[in-house]
Amino acid sequence: MSIRFGTDGIRGVAGREITTDVVAALGRAGAEILGRDDFAVGRDTRESGLELSSALQAGIAAAGGCGVDLGVNPTPAVARWCADEVVAGAVVSASHNVWSDNGVKLFAPGGLKLDDTVQDRIQARFDELLESPPPADRPVAVDRRDLAAERHVNAVIASLDGRDLAGTKLVVDAANGAASASAPQALRRLGAEVIGLHTEPDGRNINDGCGSTHPESLQRAVVAAGADMGLAFDGDADRVLAVDAAGDLVDGDQIIAVCAIDRHRRAALTGPAVVVTVMTNLGFRRSMADQGIEVVDTPVGDRHVLEALHRRGLDIGGEQSGHVIFRDLATTGDGLLTAVQLADVVTRSGRSLAGLAAEAMTRLPQVLKSVTLESRPADLMETIAPLVEAAESRIGDRGRVLVRPSGTEPLVRVMVEADEDEIAHGETERLTREIAELLA
Repeated sequence: MSIRFGTDGIRGVAGREITTDVVAALGRAGAEILGRDDFAVGRDTRESGLELSSALQAGIAAAGGCGVDLGVNPTPAVARWCADEVVAGAVVSASHNVWSDNGVKLFAPGGLKLDDTVQDRIQARFDELLESPPPADRPVAVDRRDLAAERHVNAVIASLDGRDLAGTKLVVDAANGAASASAPQALRRLGAEVIGLHTEPDGRNINDGCGSTHPESLQRAVVAAGADMGLAFDGDADRVLAVDAAGDLVDGDQIIAVCAIDRHRRAALTGPAVVVTVMTNLGFRRSMADQGIEVVDTPVGDRHVLEALHRRGLDIGGEQSGHVIFRDLATTGDGLLTAVQLADVVTRSGRSLAGLAAEAMTRLPQVLKSVTLESRPADLMETIAPLVEAAESRIGDRGRVLVRPSGTEPLVRVMVEADEDEIAHGETERLTREIAELLA
């Protein structure tokens, strides 16, 4: 069996790829390398979560460690526990995937994402342990789920330094996931009027036509309720997207732009700079340049964003998908914290979310398409480089072209941005066709 770390831990079909034996081996490898004492384990609301988290704790015990059960809690709540207690941790979750998938995310002591060196060591030990018999015992870990949830909510509320969200009407789509209880609770404690949506998990309805990957029902609900804004979390609540009063989606690029500009105007943005990935919209980059804010680019993945934030000593970064990191307030992406920070800007400004988002950036047409490969030549990027350069020459300063091989599938991903939709679509179609013909 070959289970490899992706950009955010391991993930696959529960019971087929992500089995109890696999998770137990990973628990043991993680405890051996990250630390055995009080290893924290949380999970989202998937049907397979309880069994897999028990197996993970068995692996921790097999390494001589002691597990702390945080139960159903958002990923950032687990990360915060690890930061407070200075221990390692794991979350059994497949994030925004369907209910039948599951996976494991690991945190180093202090609630930090793994760097490449540590991840490689865990991968190597994990590979060895997959060939070993699984642990026989299923130990009972110390239960701290309620305390972990309370700490997380309290910390998010404290991030406003005594301010509140009184007079704000919100619709909250919890994706039937890990934030189903905590997100509405925190926002109500801050004085907001909250309408809950998709907050009744049954093990199989997580992300099912709801949440950040399916915000359509939230968009309708915001308009129907006459709400000021809507918030769409994913299954483990480490990301959030917003919806304005007209039902229009506000993505991660726009959220980062609104919050970064607000901080910059208050002389509270370190740098001043923000960290984003290569997929971030060109309109964001132009807006930041106009504001005098530097943009630091990283490869796709919030782990890379975090590394750059730490390396540069910066505070705000994230991805278009809604993974947003406030490094001065948390050690990882936190959907609830991001939602509260965004709602705070709206409340303090007395303006609408739509108005703030429109002022913060103009989103340029962005077209994504993939080319399927029969095989991947070793010199793939060198082979297609002339085609990419020709497309860049045709677009000039009216946009940009980004071509990259998938890290997990036999695909070449093509993204074209331009100031006109027709140009973006036309260049994407032409470039993908030329790449497919060249590699056929």
